[in-house]
Amino acid sequence: MKLSILIVNYQTPHLLRSCLEKLKLSLEFSNIFGDSETIVIDNSIDPKDIDSVEKAHPWIKIIRNNSNKGFATANNQGIKLSQGEYILLLNTDTEVSDNTIEKLLEIFAKDQMIGVAGCKLINKDGTVQPSIGYFPSLIKVFFWMSFLDDIPILTSVIKPYHLENCKYYGLLLKVDWVSGACFMVKKNAILEAGFIDENIFMYGEEVEWCYRIKKKGFKIFYIPQTSVLHLKGASGKGKLSGIAEEFSGLIYFYRKHYPIWQGIVLRILLIIGSLLRMIFFGIIAGNPSKAKLYAEAIKMVRR
Repeated sequence: MKLSILIVNYQTPHLLRSCLEKLKLSLEFSNIFGDSETIVIDNSIDPKDIDSVEKAHPWIKIIRNNSNKGFATANNQGIKLSQGEYILLLNTDTEVSDNTIEKLLEIFAKDQMIGVAGCKLINKDGTVQPSIGYFPSLIKVFFWMSFLDDIPILTSVIKPYHLENCKYYGLLLKVDWVSGACFMVKKNAILEAGFIDENIFMYGEEVEWCYRIKKKGFKIFYIPQTSVLHLKGASGKGKLSGIAEEFSGLIYFYRKHYPIWQGIVLRILLIIGSLLRMIFFGIIAGNPSKAKLYAEAIKMVRR
């Protein structure tokens, strides 16, 4: 089989239905509907949610969990059952374009050592959503926490952890990681690098996974030739922010891959960066609710 699509659902049947409708059109456009499988891993508590989706889309396969297993564990369940040469991880809050599947598969055909590919994510208003970046060395985290990576002229020099400058999203780029919202990976790369780390419940698992995949010699690319609508946060059931979760994932990444002293420096940088943002959002921008999120993040970092 050419392609396996994995979609983790957590109490978002309305989003899942829209996602599947667009996905089927893209599979048909690419002429691989018959050479693909779509596996929905359902983490919802109420089985009625997924029952209605299954009735509307009988062509999908469903893995039913009786609790929220998290993004990593649920996707690993799907990977273990998948039969595709390539695997596409897709969020329920995404809607692929007609040519998305085709364009993602095309990039793999150009180089056998490409292990992962992602594409342009766009917001509902059509603006580009930052979704790629480079591995978080301490210097990159410093630039991130001190707002210096927001300076356009520095972007090409420092290769930031989060690539925010939208002008780069019109280019074909070799990067270190792409967003897990739309993440195509070669099955062979998974066999070499291993599954998604289940110690990361949500946020940052794609960075850690890409790190291991790249260490095995595979390349990671971002392609601008197609786009996916991403209603960022909609699949998180009302979560306003993943700041603390992202920091937690980053701390775990350092604990797993870097020396202890670097993990200590990382925590200091995250605390300083959070304090700066508390001052900016709480005093300058007049956004106390966002400042509070960084206060919560500091508590998590200090544990």
